[in-house]
Amino acid sequence: MNSGWVRGFPGAVTVCDAQGIIVELNAAAARMYRKWGGSKLIGRNVLDCHPEPARTRMAELLAAPRLNVYTIERRGVKKWVYQAPWYAEGQYAGLVELVLTLPAEVPHFVREP
Repeated sequence: MNSGWVRGFPGAVTVCDAQGIIVELNAAAARMYRKWGGSKLIGRNVLDCHPEPARTRMAELLAAPRLNVYTIERRGVKKWVYQAPWYAEGQYAGLVELVLTLPAEVPHFVREP
């Protein structure tokens, strides 16, 4: 990753281009995906890294870019997944995925305008 803050960011950041080719992973993403190759995933298609039905959902996101946000839990650890399109010079350029580990309890605040 080009920016120092992204390299050291504790959440996993994965970036793919509009064809689904993984172009960047930060250190947290490389660790999270180490059993699938970690940083060696750069240059691979993101679709090859997902089983069904996630593969079909990812293909749909690549074809019709939109925000996709959800939570998962694995081995008692909750994570927030945020997938969003990114743009270069106003043109759709691919998807960014952020994966953040959530604490057991997450405060929620309603802020009035």
